[in-house]
Amino acid sequence: MGGAIKITRTDMSAKDLRRAAKRTKDGRVVRRLLVIALVLDGVDRETAARSSGMDRQTLRDWAHRFNAEGIEGLSDRNGKGAKPRLSPKQQAQFVAWVEAGPDPVKDGVVRWRCVDLQARVEEGFDVKLHVRTIGKYLTKHGFRRLSVRPEHPKTDREAQQTFKKTLPAS
Repeated sequence: MGGAIKITRTDMSAKDLRRAAKRTKDGRVVRRLLVIALVLDGVDRETAARSSGMDRQTLRDWAHRFNAEGIEGLSDRNGKGAKPRLSPKQQAQFVAWVEAGPDPVKDGVVRWRCVDLQARVEEGFDVKLHVRTIGKYLTKHGFRRLSVRPEHPKTDREAQQTFKKTLPAS
């Protein structure tokens, strides 16, 4: 238990790895380089792992990645994340709905809320999304929480302007 790990790459020595660690800005990669250098020096797996603040199995995994890919393999890999539930075409339609605003007769509201858009997406695309996901799509497409004051559909703009003009100046 806790025996040395076999490092099959022979292109870099422990000294070279320590030198590379000095030039590296990512602290996680530096820690991994130093633990690989310890293994190359002949330190057993458990002691090397403990001195670098990791588990023996974690050290083994990093050693395998180093053997396969070199120093580049010691960097963290970012996942791509979940596939969007709406296709680009559906997202374009979603944006068009938001920009056009709701139809008070059809949608039953005078301004969009996330819950209203959620119902519209489910009705239009047969895709059930969480309210928070609707908010993420709005943010992704540059929409903000700010909105104009809702206006009643039967508003008479001329009457409003006439009323404003007849008020006495203060």
